Amino acid sequence: MSAILDRNMTFGAGRERPAAAETSTAPVARSAPPPARSGGAPPPDPGLWGRRMRHAATVVLPPVIVTAIFLFLWEMMTSSQGAVLPGPSQVISDTWELIVNPFYDYGGNDVGMAWQLLASLERVAYGYALAVVAGIGLGVLVGQSTWAMRGLDPLFQVLRTVPPLAWLPISLAAFQASNPSAIFVIFITAIWPIIINTSVGIRNISQDYVNVARVLRLNGFEYFTKIMLPAAAPYVFSGLRIGIGLAWLAIVAAEMLIGGVGIGFFIWDAWNASMLSDIVLALVYVGLVGFFLDRLVAIVGNWVTRGTQAG
Repeated sequence: MSAILDRNMTFGAGRERPAAAETSTAPVARSAPPPARSGGAPPPDPGLWGRRMRHAATVVLPPVIVTAIFLFLWEMMTSSQGAVLPGPSQVISDTWELIVNPFYDYGGNDVGMAWQLLASLERVAYGYALAVVAGIGLGVLVGQSTWAMRGLDPLFQVLRTVPPLAWLPISLAAFQASNPSAIFVIFITAIWPIIINTSVGIRNISQDYVNVARVLRLNGFEYFTKIMLPAAAPYVFSGLRIGIGLAWLAIVAAEMLIGGVGIGFFIWDAWNASMLSDIVLALVYVGLVGFFLDRLVAIVGNWVTRGTQAG
């Protein structure tokens, strides 16, 4: 009996040892997890700001430096005693009222520079819109039809070489009014590059696109909107950019002769009054507006053609 009790006690003591061993073992220390960032945003790149600043510097600094050098040389060349043309400082001094108050209106032709530019832009908008509609239509016709190209292309090549101002007497005789005459001059000046570039784009449409249109049995309207215009759009917008530049050049020249409110007439009137600083300021505005118009058409063209604009 005592032998049995001794064996049971030994067996119980053997079962308690693992528990004692487990309780005596010290827990393993674990490092605390890093705090989570709010919103799960990735850590900022320390060199990103520097790269952006360097990119901005490469874009902004060259034109700023070149412009500063140009203005310095201009000021130096016009600072002599017998200089006829005004320097930058004199232009700003003489035209300060025109710069700070561009929207004044004293009646008649005595209005601010903003109204002069808006009057010219209105004429350009009408003439250019007509040139876009007619130019794209005629370009599609010439590009699609061999007969039309052989018949109309020689006429177009002759008419497009006529200087814009040579059309002004004809338009004045036809319309008997200055405003529609100026619009016609813009139209006849801007239409030729639109026609030529559109026709070239139509003729360069891939034959694969034509075959796809035949397989899908597209009608004329569907072929025009889904195949022809998207394929020729890069060429069309190249013509539109050239056309808007020519239209702006033509209106400034035409307004010198037709009179009324407009930046061209403002320049001619300032010449008659011997106000050279006013002319210089007007030329600066003409250049800035022309640049803006070109950039605007380019941006629209890149958006429509998804960056495939030709030229």
